[in-house]
Amino acid sequence: MDQANSLRKIINTNIENIKGHLSLGKTNMEKTNSSKVKAAPRVISVTSGKGGVGKTNVVGNFAIAFSKLGLKVLVFDADLGLANIDIIFGVNPKYNIDHVLRGEKEISEIIVDGPEGVKIIPAGSGFANLTNLTKGQKLNLLSEFEIFNDNLDIMLVDTGAGISTNVVYFNLAADECIIVATSEPTSNTDAYAMMKVMFTKYGTKHFKLLVNMVKNDSEAKMVYMNLSRAADRFLNGVVVEYIGYVPDDDLIRKAVKSRSTVMKMYPNAASSIKFKKIASTLLEMPRRFDSDGNMKFFLKRFMDYR
Repeated sequence: MDQANSLRKIINTNIENIKGHLSLGKTNMEKTNSSKVKAAPRVISVTSGKGGVGKTNVVGNFAIAFSKLGLKVLVFDADLGLANIDIIFGVNPKYNIDHVLRGEKEISEIIVDGPEGVKIIPAGSGFANLTNLTKGQKLNLLSEFEIFNDNLDIMLVDTGAGISTNVVYFNLAADECIIVATSEPTSNTDAYAMMKVMFTKYGTKHFKLLVNMVKNDSEAKMVYMNLSRAADRFLNGVVVEYIGYVPDDDLIRKAVKSRSTVMKMYPNAASSIKFKKIASTLLEMPRRFDSDGNMKFFLKRFMDYR
């Protein structure tokens, strides 16, 4: 309780600092009026059963797509220990989440500006201690997120690959979980493993599937059908919702080599059009959790899974 009270004092002390960093540029009257009707931030985790499926690239392009739709976007790099969202956005953060966990910095001090107004909470690379957070570290890290409510529309959580404890917890806490898979058999197997763990251990029954790096819709639908049939057969009640596919596009690779996203460099590319379409579709879908969507619920859900 003492730790929680101390953290709350820190949050209250720094709330104006963080709000200033994430300012929407509105007058006080506009903020007051909009707060009455503005929907609470939507938390979307993007995950994968294995690496190499383009998960982080998907997050980066979704962030740009949502921003172009007029939304305030925050990317939380939750690939703790193997971060690379900074590469996709072409930024070089001086500090990262490890500094927050060590008590050296606050979240307001590590947030960096990405393209198109996207904000980024960077993670560190090569920090083994970040891969298994203690309960105290979770509280220290996530308690501050509640203050983002009035300055944020979408938070994208770029999880690590695989089924480690942290990856699963972030997926469980988010309003919705998007699993990225490709047509490779190993990708399908590991995507199924992710759903199985979340279902058998925590009762999660709804997943969204994005098929990446495929030739066409037919190939993507085949991946969806394979996973959906496996879920129907072995995971009673689990629903896999197909939200679309992103084609294998050389322009994506060119953008990555330039430390950028295809949405930023080639907005009219076939893959960019797909990202924009899927982002719009996601906004029309209901949230997985029936709550007010407040960031404190993201915190509570994350803390409950241990």
